Amino acid sequence: MPGENLSRDEARERGRLLSVDAYDVALDVRSAVGQGQAAATFRSRTAIRFRCAEPGASTFADLLAPSVTSVTLNGRELDPAKVFDGTRIALDGLAAENTLVVDAQCAYSRTGEGLHRFVDPEDGEVYLYTQYEPADARRVFANFEQPDLKAPFTFEVTAPEGWVVLSNGAQEGDAEAGTHRFARTQPISTYITAVVAGPYHYVTDTYRRTFEDGTELVVPLGALCRKGLAKHFDADDVFTVTKQGLDFFHEHFDFPYPFGKYDTAFVPEYNLGAMENPGCVTFREEFVFRGKVTEASYERRANVILHEMAHMWFGDLVTMQWWDDLWLKESYADFMGAFAQVEATRFANGWITFANRRKSWAYRADQLPSTHPVTADIRDLEDAKLNFDGITYAKGAAVLKQLVAYVGQDAFLEGARRYFKRHAYGNTRLADLLAVLEETSGRDMAAWSRSWLETAGVNALTPQVTYDAHDRITELSILQEAAPEHPELRPHRVAVGLYRRLDADSALVRYARAEVDVTGPRTAVPELAGSERPELILVNDEDLTYCKVRFDEGSLATLRARLGDLPDPMARALCWAALWGLTRDGLMPTRDYLGLVRRFAGQETDIGVLQTLHGQAQTALEHYCAPDRREAAARELAEGALHELRLADPGSDHQLTWARHFAAVATTPADLQLLGGLLDGTAKIDGLEVDQELRWSFLEPLAAHGVADEDVIAAELARDDTASGKRHQVRCLAARPSAEVKAQAWADVVESDALSNALVEATIAGFAQPGQRELLTSYAPRYFAAIERVWRERSIEIAMDVVRGLFPAWLVERATLEAADDWLAAHAQAAPALRRLVLEERDDLARALRAQACDEAAGPRP
Repeated sequence: MPGENLSRDEARERGRLLSVDAYDVALDVRSAVGQGQAAATFRSRTAIRFRCAEPGASTFADLLAPSVTSVTLNGRELDPAKVFDGTRIALDGLAAENTLVVDAQCAYSRTGEGLHRFVDPEDGEVYLYTQYEPADARRVFANFEQPDLKAPFTFEVTAPEGWVVLSNGAQEGDAEAGTHRFARTQPISTYITAVVAGPYHYVTDTYRRTFEDGTELVVPLGALCRKGLAKHFDADDVFTVTKQGLDFFHEHFDFPYPFGKYDTAFVPEYNLGAMENPGCVTFREEFVFRGKVTEASYERRANVILHEMAHMWFGDLVTMQWWDDLWLKESYADFMGAFAQVEATRFANGWITFANRRKSWAYRADQLPSTHPVTADIRDLEDAKLNFDGITYAKGAAVLKQLVAYVGQDAFLEGARRYFKRHAYGNTRLADLLAVLEETSGRDMAAWSRSWLETAGVNALTPQVTYDAHDRITELSILQEAAPEHPELRPHRVAVGLYRRLDADSALVRYARAEVDVTGPRTAVPELAGSERPELILVNDEDLTYCKVRFDEGSLATLRARLGDLPDPMARALCWAALWGLTRDGLMPTRDYLGLVRRFAGQETDIGVLQTLHGQAQTALEHYCAPDRREAAARELAEGALHELRLADPGSDHQLTWARHFAAVATTPADLQLLGGLLDGTAKIDGLEVDQELRWSFLEPLAAHGVADEDVIAAELARDDTASGKRHQVRCLAARPSAEVKAQAWADVVESDALSNALVEATIAGFAQPGQRELLTSYAPRYFAAIERVWRERSIEIAMDVVRGLFPAWLVERATLEAADDWLAAHAQAAPALRRLVLEERDDLARALRAQACDEAAGPRP
């Protein structure tokens, strides 16, 4: 892996020397079929026309390939053995204008990096797709792999007859002898070029829009998935959201969609949620739902569709110069995706999901030792790979939401419009965006940027209140705190809401509200002085800023007693998120948080919030609960889940969500017997349809508790002999409570590279199960002994999965923390990206120990 890295300094020097005029790429992927899993390489021929600012200078092109057949520079044949070292092609004596032609044998991927090859176990069909970000186009064709060396691309792909083949541009004419030629693209970066090829199920539609000047834009639309998923494919809903998004962005961006057609490809074994390749957006195929899912799943898919669409402008049309400014595309896409979803689609509660789910991701990332400013210091490609994180996405988006409150929506969107027109098809840095926002808002964006984009950490906002003898507020202030290691106190535009019951039996309603600019350690809110005593003071009401919300004692007591009496879903979501933050920070005993979930989660109306609560409750149970309380807490959670499952409306989203949660926390023989009965049909819950996906959800805990053996799992695979079924089977097999099973799973992931990325992920997910700590104890030292070798020998995607997924977090003990510290001390020279991953996992472990200590200090249950 180290030889594949590229530093920022190298990229800057190459960017200073070169400008690229065009790429012509020809791929022959006919070797993908007829060889089972054994197909290894395909032919890749690339011609690059580029200029050099200093004739006579030397540089290099990027290529990761098993072999190079020929290299020609300006008509001069170069010896591949001398100029190609496996990762780079040395180029000396450049002219002012140059043509480089490289003919190579490139490798098919099974890790989701480069050109991924998937063999469908259901019918033996082969499917290909590319995934490059941040720098894996060099696994498919020779190039200058950095975002600022943009160029037009022409692709030609020779594939088996009858295949659907797509690229960024529209296909020109019919395929001849399996060769598909695609229109030249606009100037784009290498990492967003794309090829999708295989016997895909392909559906088409058309988007039309007439502008005020009478011109019409026609965008051909396509949507595709594997043939095996065609019966589940709801392409009409995908097209509906796509058209709604295109309308929204045209209305607000005043720059017509610039990339011709718009294909949406759902592909197998995908590492990401999706990727914004212009004209050919790729998504993980799990967004084609094989069974009943909740409305939250459709909301999530719509959000991802709109996120990737926002990238057509933020990222594809205008691209960051280097990965330091990755936020220029990801933060904006995350914000605009939620904005478009709420304004243009049926998912009007998108900001609630953002507040409760996306920002939780950001708050976790911003409290890790690896936290960084939104504008990050990215030294090389390994840094870049790890910075696709909660700060770059969710914190950056939350900061932009705060910016909209700060400068106003009109000024914000006008800044975007000027940004696109000024920098179309070019590359930018932070200063370029700040310049247009200063123009449109009249605000000093430099000061705002220093506080919000160029410093790390999250502030905590706490209300402080005093009352007079008549129970009226005499003074209400907001106290702002920062962690010592990140002491920046930021300006926050916040709303403060006061809530109380109008009578003893009524809901908690807001009766007073004020917006205030919080600055420094203490800010008064004089507008609320004189208000009647509230039962709840909610700082950051309506979620205008990015902060940790704290409560005064009276408000916390109210939430403990009547959280379910808050009818406003946003206010309720913000309170749930704040309570989870208190639990993670070791300021609220875990038993209290789990008690709140048991008492009030059943009243939660927002299905996305409910799913988040279930996931957080499982984390709290497994990692934050005092060990001597864990068994009882698990039993109580399962009892509560089963109670709510039986109460839920038959066939409802809530019923399905409680069924999945019950399966995840079931531990007692009676619970497991019920799951088994639901699987074999001897037990029923009115309205609950146990479809194939839910069957696998029920089978995994049965396997983990030793109730379902290998034969039972094999029989389930026979019912669902598909790619999805295979992933579920592998996970269930690895979940079984057997020393031999764990040893085999470990060997399959750590000692072998035979598994594909999807099966590595499934094996890791099954390996560590709650209640199997004794079985897994011996793997902690083995983990620390293996990870440096894994990082050196495996692709970065797989290495990241192993380092994160197999960290011995199942042993929440001081000894595990000391082992991590010992490894870090002994490996000071290890790859910085590897050290970062271990530091992050170590920090989560330390947090879990603090939370357990808080739970233990709460004493025995009353």
